[in-house]
Amino acid sequence: MNPVELIRKKRQGETLTEEEIRFFFSSYHAGKIPDYQVSAMLMAIFFQSLSKSEMHALCKTMIESGKVVNLSAIHAPKVDKHSTGGVGDKTSLILAPIVASLGVAVPMISGRALGHTGGTLDKLESIPQFNVNLSEQKFIRLLQTHYCALIGQTKELAPLDKLLYALRDVTATVESIPLIASSIMSKKIASGLDALVLDVKTGKGAFMQTYSQSKELAKTLVQLGESYGKKVKAFITDMNEPMGYAVGNWLEVKECMECLQGRNDALVKDTLEVSLTLAGAMLLLAKKVKSLKAGIELSKEQLHNGKAFQKFLDVAKAQGADTAPLKDFSKYPTSKLTELIRAKNDGYISAIDALEVGLAAITLGAGRMKKEDTIDPQAGILFRKKVGDKIKKGEVVAEIFTDKESAIEPVAKRIREAIQVSAKKPVVKSKIVEML
Repeated sequence: MNPVELIRKKRQGETLTEEEIRFFFSSYHAGKIPDYQVSAMLMAIFFQSLSKSEMHALCKTMIESGKVVNLSAIHAPKVDKHSTGGVGDKTSLILAPIVASLGVAVPMISGRALGHTGGTLDKLESIPQFNVNLSEQKFIRLLQTHYCALIGQTKELAPLDKLLYALRDVTATVESIPLIASSIMSKKIASGLDALVLDVKTGKGAFMQTYSQSKELAKTLVQLGESYGKKVKAFITDMNEPMGYAVGNWLEVKECMECLQGRNDALVKDTLEVSLTLAGAMLLLAKKVKSLKAGIELSKEQLHNGKAFQKFLDVAKAQGADTAPLKDFSKYPTSKLTELIRAKNDGYISAIDALEVGLAAITLGAGRMKKEDTIDPQAGILFRKKVGDKIKKGEVVAEIFTDKESAIEPVAKRIREAIQVSAKKPVVKSKIVEML
């Protein structure tokens, strides 16, 4: 088979056979096809999409590029959650310890920042000495001991996906439903879980910016997961506005620690609404509760009785982290530079463009422009106001944190333009758009 002919075939909208997909992507994994040819194939797929058979073949090729983790030694339901990515999306750090504290194993294998969206691994690595690169044996041992492990892909787990994941990020081929679905489900199926809760974002800060695209992705993910015998529940959630107040790795960790300690409940309503809903769904799939509502209420209890926070501390310590800054934020270093963003006039915040905020965070150093970039864990944006809040002229709306002096002025301008103010108070809707 000729890689150039296969690229041309897909570029013209023809259907590739399972053998052709396996050959092309397995050859790339083996180092026999270069990045630039795979980049061309990804772009062809981006424009021409994949049929169901092609998507299944790609997902299968990704799974078979490594090994499937055997979690039969874990005598507890094994349920994970995956988000399609958003700005300020920090729910994993909240829901994983909640669910684990109730005896459900959470084998959470996460990714890094992709495009304008943050990555769970980057957030975890902003915690001093937190080790996300664990062996399969250590991963299983943590699940046995703590019912939770928060790691990145091992070398053995869908390694082809890891290669493609990094390449998609820097070739503008992220927003492809079959590529997203194949990537997500290959990792999740290979990780040995029983059930999966999906958080499919929709809106300006999501990869799927329209409701119809988001619903198509959610249905595709559910269908692909169920075809492998997994129990799957999907939620479509709003990502027009950044989630919570913090955007940036350590800033988001701080917000999560406050949530896990039952603090700021009234302030971070959107973060908690989504986190608790997803946690409740995980408990429902694990048969720990009989309804989603009961799962949400039980999750709330774990925040306010301190068990979820203690679970996160235990898991962090088991993964090598220095937990002192998690309990006392003053023990963490701060950015060299800060800048206050003030309101230009009186009124109500009617919109905060999540995409613009995500791109601004990358400029500050909180994300990557190319896959080799190093992330600054302290960099980011902390909002003081959210959509629906009343503001006065000159009042602080947000604060910028960075070590890059050259980033201050363009980011401040971008954030000001991302915030819209109106005379009339907007209606603030639930972040949970739909459940599938």
